[in-house]
Amino acid sequence: MINLEVTTKLGQVEAMERLKRFFGKGGLGLDLSEEAPQCLSFEGGGGYVTPTLCPEEGKTRIDLVSQEWDDQVKKFASGLP
Repeated sequence: MINLEVTTKLGQVEAMERLKRFFGKGGLGLDLSEEAPQCLSFEGGGGYVTPTLCPEEGKTRIDLVSQEWDDQVKKFASGLP
């Protein structure tokens, strides 16, 4: 299990879209099980990824909690501007 916090220059909407593309259909193929304005939940492969987004002064903080997808979460976070 991993709990990782990352800050990006991306706005909240663009960060949400990147999360969906990376973890969802067309990416890793996880099922988007829940979507709220600042939170997503992906499930699949015996685990989950739950990102929570918080806008902060022209940036977005993303808190990523995951089980079974630790390496993929780290890869996503390292690719953010």
